[in-house]
Amino acid sequence: MPEQSNAPDDVLGSGIDHTAVLRVLTEILESELAGVVRYTLYSFMINGPYRIPLVQFMSDQATESLTHAQQAGEILTGLGGQPSPRIAPIEHTQPHGIADLLTASLAHELEALRLYRELLGLVDGASVFLEEYARGQIGAEEHHQLELRKMLRDYGPDR
Repeated sequence: MPEQSNAPDDVLGSGIDHTAVLRVLTEILESELAGVVRYTLYSFMINGPYRIPLVQFMSDQATESLTHAQQAGEILTGLGGQPSPRIAPIEHTQPHGIADLLTASLAHELEALRLYRELLGLVDGASVFLEEYARGQIGAEEHHQLELRKMLRDYGPDR
């Protein structure tokens, strides 16, 4: 019986740049972990009449970011990568108005969308599993940015 290898090539095929995939998955992990911190902090900063639903929104986003980080980490380690102990940089939002926090949240979601699209570009046509994972995450991030854009409409056309 032939010896079986646990190398990523055996799992995903030879058409994938594994180094690039691991790099992007690491960036996704770091970004999603930053999202947990970002949205949790933002939930503390919200004041005003819309505080309760926005705190719930931010808390839900933090929970979802943790789920996304766990998914990325599991795939990363499954492909032989090592999870990073770092998180992506979080810009300190000043002032802490609702529009400022939502605008910063939109920028975070757009960066996540960019990362998942980059992953899709690396695996498209080479791995059904990674392709479906990336497409699902792209759909979620596209939905988030649409929701944030709708929330920002009350704060002026330049947002």
